Amino acid sequence: MKILPAFVLLILIISCTKKEDVYKDVYYKSVNGNDTAILALKMSEKRFFGRYEIIYPKFGKDSGDVRGNINGDTLRGDFHYISNGGTWKRVPLALLKKQNKLIQGKGVIGIYMNLPCFINGTLSYKEPDFIFDEVKK
Repeated sequence: MKILPAFVLLILIISCTKKEDVYKDVYYKSVNGNDTAILALKMSEKRFFGRYEIIYPKFGKDSGDVRGNINGDTLRGDFHYISNGGTWKRVPLALLKKQNKLIQGKGVIGIYMNLPCFINGTLSYKEPDFIFDEVKK
């Protein structure tokens, strides 16, 4: 009779455990004129995080962390970085996934609840600064 409560407890524990997201390492690189951008991401079906670095040969680099959500073919989040070795900055980040490429979106940046975001209707993937190609490691 003591086995039944232990069995019920075991079933509850197993059924309540959340399935963890499986993250895949993906690397991207883009060159625009003299500027080079590198993205090293860990991606699941719904989330991403990783490192982003933009190298400006004559001025230095912007280097920091990215994180956000994936909804269909769109990655939206933020880029928290140190600009040219100066101060910390946070800007919104939007990437459109097409085949094995990521197209970086541009738009007017506003602040909502103390976080930067693109103002509705201003985000565009036309004439991007960077189009990332997937790099196989």
